[in-house]
Amino acid sequence: MKVIVSGGGTGGHIYPALTIIRTLQKKVPDAQFLYVGTSRGLEADIIPREGLPFKTVDIMGFERHLTPRNLVRAGKAMTGVAKSMNIVRRFHPDAAIGTGGYVCGPILLAASLMGVPTLIQEQNVVPGITNRILSKFVTKIAAGSPAAAARFPKGKTVFTGNPIRAEVMTAKADKGYAEYGFSPEKKTVLVSGGSRGARVINRTMVNVLARAKDHPEVQFLLATGKNEYDDIMKRLHDAGVDPKEHQHIVVKPYLYDMPQAMAMADLAVFRAGATGIAELTARGVPCILIPYPYAAENHQEFNARELEKAGAAKVILNKDLDERTLGSALTELLTEEGRLSAMADASRSLGKPHAADDIAQLVLDIACKDGKEEHRA
Repeated sequence: MKVIVSGGGTGGHIYPALTIIRTLQKKVPDAQFLYVGTSRGLEADIIPREGLPFKTVDIMGFERHLTPRNLVRAGKAMTGVAKSMNIVRRFHPDAAIGTGGYVCGPILLAASLMGVPTLIQEQNVVPGITNRILSKFVTKIAAGSPAAAARFPKGKTVFTGNPIRAEVMTAKADKGYAEYGFSPEKKTVLVSGGSRGARVINRTMVNVLARAKDHPEVQFLLATGKNEYDDIMKRLHDAGVDPKEHQHIVVKPYLYDMPQAMAMADLAVFRAGATGIAELTARGVPCILIPYPYAAENHQEFNARELEKAGAAKVILNKDLDERTLGSALTELLTEEGRLSAMADASRSLGKPHAADDIAQLVLDIACKDGKEEHRA
């Protein structure tokens, strides 16, 4: 079995693709994969490190109004489709998968036009423009949420949830407590603005931690992002916060084992990216979500509102974020009897820990030529 996979630009498109690949490899050990991305996206670094064959298509996203640059990009898009058809012809896949990003457009379109069974996986509540266009051509659509599923053609759309790493569900809290010197008897708050950090969240947390330093009954683990770390440590020092002295406060530039951190979290403060939300809900972690305001079509706020509506999260908009709003939300959720427990139940009800398996099976079903039972694990 041969599968082309495409997803590019950000980790939110790449890591779900990798999760689907690894799940398919467990089901079909001799499957062959070809990953198609751009030379500029994170995939150009990540995918070769994962040991997967990698090819590039040069394409850029369109601006939302007519500009001379769009004419250039339209030309690159046409060239990209032609190159994609050549890639598909040479690899001769049994299926093609797209997990988002502009690069999915030409490769999934080429595969569809050449009769290859195709699947797109939409992580966000509001589908991106590329997936909206591709939805008219592909064989199946795996939607990350019921709200996303409602925006696609009914006959070909399946609500699967978003794929998460297997270690999200197997991580143990005890290892986290030991690594960070935390007590399992205290509540733990995990704060992260994503792999690169979020300056507004980090700087707001400096003020929150300045107040929390004298209240060791709550433990804080803050991941600043590597570029933000030195600045935040200086600001904490200026605010009188010394993590060596205040051992209930741990600040790291990056968490190499986020699943372990999630396993011990009683409450998380996160952006509202689809992958992070999928992992939090799979673990049933209550959260305060601060949507990134410049995400395409404001999709992070839509993601966050779905959790808020279900009672699994409290949403603070970026423009409203300050020490008062975040501090008040933390105090409310950490002190109100039964609140976190109810939110955890609501979060868990939204989780889809088996999404990767369900998506992989969809791929096997559409790729199978001699009956659906052939590839069932």
